[in-house]
Amino acid sequence: MFLRAFKYIWPERFLPEPERGDPFAEQPPSGPGKTGVLLVNLGTPRAPTRTEIRRYLGEFLSDPRVIEIPRYLWWPILHGLILTLRPKKLVPRYRDIWMDEGSPLMVYSRRQAEGLAQTLDQRGIHVEVALGMRYGSPSVSSALAELRGRGCERILVVPMYPQYAASTTATAVDAVTRHAARLRDQPELRFIKRFHDDRGYLEAVVGRIEGYWRDHGRPQKLVMSFHGLPRYSVELGDPYYQDCLRTGRLLRERLGLMPEQAQVTFQSRFGTARWLEPYTAPTLMEMARDGVTEVDVVCPGFVADCLETLEEIQVECRDAFVGAGGRRLRYIPAVNDDPAWVAALTDMVQRNLQGWPTQP
Repeated sequence: MFLRAFKYIWPERFLPEPERGDPFAEQPPSGPGKTGVLLVNLGTPRAPTRTEIRRYLGEFLSDPRVIEIPRYLWWPILHGLILTLRPKKLVPRYRDIWMDEGSPLMVYSRRQAEGLAQTLDQRGIHVEVALGMRYGSPSVSSALAELRGRGCERILVVPMYPQYAASTTATAVDAVTRHAARLRDQPELRFIKRFHDDRGYLEAVVGRIEGYWRDHGRPQKLVMSFHGLPRYSVELGDPYYQDCLRTGRLLRERLGLMPEQAQVTFQSRFGTARWLEPYTAPTLMEMARDGVTEVDVVCPGFVADCLETLEEIQVECRDAFVGAGGRRLRYIPAVNDDPAWVAALTDMVQRNLQGWPTQP
C-alpha cells in the first residue's frame, strides 16, 4: 500500500524513460495520417491438430459473450470435459476440409482482404487494409497494431458477420475497444454493425446460387441455414433472429421463389438449452420423410466457408438427409472470394469511409 501511495507522490520514478527530444516543444505539422480498414472474422485453429484446436476452443469458449452462463458453472465443464474430449474428435473433421494454404476460413478471409485493398486502390481510394481474427491469430490487437504502425490515424472496423449478434459482432467490437483502451494516442474508430439487407451482399449471394443452379440444375427445395443462437439471447434483446429472417426473405424474393420453395433454418446447436428453430438437420430429415428428394443448402450468414459449412452441412446434414430417405443434398459454397462479393464489400467500405482522407 505504501508503494502504491508513493507512486502518486513521485510518479516520475515509476514511468518509462521519455523519448528523445523535448515533448513540450511545438512540432511541425505532420499531415492527416493514413486511413485503415480492419476486417474481423471469428477465427480458426492454426493447424488441424489436437493442440491447436484445443487452444482455439479454449479462447473461443472462454468469451462471456459466447457462453452466457456464470463462470463457476461453466469453467468445470469447459476445462473438465469439452477441452479434454472435443479437440480429439474435431481433428479428422478439420483435416477433411483443410486446404493447401491452410484453414478455408483463413484462406478466404485473406483473399477478401487482398481483394478489398486492390479494388479500393483501383478506385483511387488509398487505405491500409488488415485482417484480424477474434480468436486465434492474427489477433485483433496485432492487426490494430499493424495498422497503427503503418501510420493509420483512422480505422474502419468491419466485422464480417452479415447478421448482428452479440456473440459475434459485439465481441469483435469489444476486442477493438479493449485494445484502444490501452492506448494513450487512440485512433478514430468507426464500425459497420451489420449488412444483412445490403443490396450488394444480397446480390452476391443470389449470384452464387443462380450460378450454381445454371451449372447443376434446380432442386425441389432451397434451405437457407444460419448459425444457431440460444433463444434467451433473442429474449434479452439480440436482433439476430429478425436479421436472419429478413435476409432469408430478401434472398427468396430475389430468386423468384415461392415461400414453400425455400426455408430458413438454424444449425450448430450446442448444449442443452433451447436454440432458435427450426433446426437444420431435423428439418432436412423431415423433408426427406415427406417425399422431398433433392435439396440445396446455402449458408448466407457465412461469407467464408469453414467447418460449419464444409463439414456440418456438406457431410453431416447430407448424411442425415440421405439416411432419412432423401436422394441428394448439395451445399452451395459461400461467397468466399467471388468478385461480386469483393465488389460489394468494397462498395460498403467506401460508403463508410465518407469524410475521411483516402489519398496518399
